[in-house]
Amino acid sequence: MECNLFNNTCTPSYDMNVSRENETYQYCGEHFQSFQMSYDHYHGYISLFVCIFGIVANTLNIIVLTRKEMRSPTNSILTGLAIADLLVMLDYIPFTLHLNIMNKSKRDKFNYNWTMFVLFHSNFSQVCHTISIYLTVVLAIWRYIAVVYPQHNRQWCTMKTTTVTILVGYIVCPLLCLPIYVTSKLKSRIVLLNQLDNNAVNYSVHPGGNQSDHNVTLYDETNSYNATLYFIDLVDYNLTNEIKLSVINFWIYSVVIKIIPCIALTVLSLRLIFALIETKKRREKLLTNKSKLNKTLEKEKRTDRTTKMLLAVLLLFLITEFPQGILGLLTIMLGKGFFTSCYIKLGALMDILALINSAINFILYCIMSRQFRVTFQAGKGFFTSCYIKLGALMDILALINSAINFILYCIMSRQFRVTFQA
Repeated sequence: MECNLFNNTCTPSYDMNVSRENETYQYCGEHFQSFQMSYDHYHGYISLFVCIFGIVANTLNIIVLTRKEMRSPTNSILTGLAIADLLVMLDYIPFTLHLNIMNKSKRDKFNYNWTMFVLFHSNFSQVCHTISIYLTVVLAIWRYIAVVYPQHNRQWCTMKTTTVTILVGYIVCPLLCLPIYVTSKLKSRIVLLNQLDNNAVNYSVHPGGNQSDHNVTLYDETNSYNATLYFIDLVDYNLTNEIKLSVINFWIYSVVIKIIPCIALTVLSLRLIFALIETKKRREKLLTNKSKLNKTLEKEKRTDRTTKMLLAVLLLFLITEFPQGILGLLTIMLGKGFFTSCYIKLGALMDILALINSAINFILYCIMSRQFRVTFQAGKGFFTSCYIKLGALMDILALINSAINFILYCIMSRQFRVTFQA
């Protein structure tokens, strides 16, 4: 099953009883397919490492940015962004463990409970990522106002306005993704499995010699059985004779959620860069009267440092998001052939780029923000004392986690139950 986080697609990676040797790649050739298959072997481990790092990094972001001395409208937006990214990481870990790392049989991998989780994952992760996109645009707008209209910044971008804007994002974004929810559904399929390893039976289909013996199937009947497996299927609805829900879904995903925010961010980023250049020119002119304007120059330098840090966040976001929007738009224009041969195949690669984007902000803050570094270093004693005080609680949580894992294995894995009873 190929379930991709940030392009909201989740389809079986192969028909378990039908060969795909005759599948044609209309837009992306065999070399592209070879790269995708090679990368898939490493994707699970790479994404797991990025998620673990991202969980720690975003947790530290939230702790540092919510400290009293760090409270500001900009940092409130960064905190909301860190929360959304943290939720994405927490959700992705069980997903990648289940589908990419743990060597489960087909019966255990595609059972009802796990497939329901994958369905939840595909929707929940898309909502969280949409919130991240929304907050990134808000961040760019707030910074643009601070640089271009500093005289109105305190009136327009107050803490109250910022808090309301963040809450609006967390409420509206799930509603914006409504068409995505209804285009994915659970689908059952009867599949022939091997009793020895609970994987799909390898059998071939041959044309018969006469009309009454049209197809002859060859497989080991004694060691096989029928099982009901579950998959995520992309469904479509005809809203009118000419408009389908899948088309609206891709327009929302590629244009509304991806391309429009990316264009807005590109324009705002360019305006911020031009504003930095103008500020630098103005500072050079003011250097002739340094003693009188020393305080003003220092304030402008702080503003420039913050703007450069946020520009790095915006540009990294554009690098990961713009290609996804373009691919979605190409799917609308080129149709199903491009979707199956290119779009789906790029899912894992787009996932890891988006995960890196969600995890790397902590490094950018440490490199480019002196205030963040100072606050983080000052909080080391606080982190240590919290760790010591919460040690017993963390031990209990670890024990509970181990117990829950055992219960989950018993509920979701028939092979585990049989082995345990034996």
